[in-house]
Amino acid sequence: MTITARGLNRSTLARQLLLERAPLGVEDGIRRVVALQAQQPASPYLALWNRLSGFDPAGLDAAFARHTVVKATLMRITLHAVHHEDFTAFREAVQPGVRASRLGDRFTASGLTAEDADALVPELLAFADRPRTNAECEAWLGERLGAPAQPGAWWGLRQYAPLLHAPTARPWSFGERPSYIAPPTVPRAVPADPEASEESLRKLVLRYLEGFGPASVADVAQFAMVQRARVRKALQELRAPTEPEGHGPRVERLEGPKGEELFDVPGAPRPDEDTPAPPRLMAMWDSTLLAYSDRDRVVPPQYRKLVTRVNGDTLATLLVDGYVAGVWRPTAGGIEATAFHPLPDGTWEALADEARSLTAFLADRDPAVYSRYGHWWNKLPTAETRLLPGS
Repeated sequence: MTITARGLNRSTLARQLLLERAPLGVEDGIRRVVALQAQQPASPYLALWNRLSGFDPAGLDAAFARHTVVKATLMRITLHAVHHEDFTAFREAVQPGVRASRLGDRFTASGLTAEDADALVPELLAFADRPRTNAECEAWLGERLGAPAQPGAWWGLRQYAPLLHAPTARPWSFGERPSYIAPPTVPRAVPADPEASEESLRKLVLRYLEGFGPASVADVAQFAMVQRARVRKALQELRAPTEPEGHGPRVERLEGPKGEELFDVPGAPRPDEDTPAPPRLMAMWDSTLLAYSDRDRVVPPQYRKLVTRVNGDTLATLLVDGYVAGVWRPTAGGIEATAFHPLPDGTWEALADEARSLTAFLADRDPAVYSRYGHWWNKLPTAETRLLPGS
């Protein structure tokens, strides 16, 4: 089977609940979309506002507080919000990359080794039986080592250890000063059980395809930041029939618009390429913009450098007909929307409806959300900008 470029776009939108807001609760919504970028505390909230009908941010507050939705260092060694049932497998799958990245030269310059980190992790998790601040954890580490921890020691250990972020502050559950807590179920240690990572990678691949497929080996590797060889092996194993259990292959092969090899889970939604896609005001770092090696699926190539800045900041975008068409930011009186190409009046009217809803959503939380990133607007090329009133 061959799928077109617009077919890929519509498949992503359907699975990410962006063709139509879904009447789901927070936990079910997170489970459906697999993972939400969370390095900016507001972004998971705005992501769910875009995807769930009647979304109440208090529901996500409560889910974070009871750890049914957890925030942790996961794919691409960045913060994600995921359903608690996915956390263990996701963490085990990406742990080899986390280990290589965070226990390298910067960590060992502190005088510690990777083996020291392995020995310290169980003790750190025991210490984090309740929320612990950075300062408390650094003090614990210094006491454990018998001397103040050298630079790089806590930096590496806090991301290598499978710690959850504990809610600390309004308006978006997490403030600028994080606290950490141990997960209820501790992921298996990769050095002691390397097969755990491969088994969990297969689970991650399936979950990724459910939320973002069809996709290539390179796409999966980009999403998780794992080696392509590991992804390719996982997909080969998932394509093998499991006849003794009475099941066929869990993954099927497709051909992409450029002749590339793509993979998907059987029976996943693949809407017609002409399915209407309503405009959306997307959160910063929304997962749909970052989950692929080939980001043309959602971001036109000519706009990629406009929305993903040189330091990696990914701006809040306008999604029009399923593709990035501009950026937005809150301002006095509503939402300032900048379109990179001319938009029909009907599209502007639909964006204005979204802006009114978003302004009301932000009013009780943070009307100036993302304001610290406003300097990027001074570096955008001349384009049509409109103020979409908040009422």
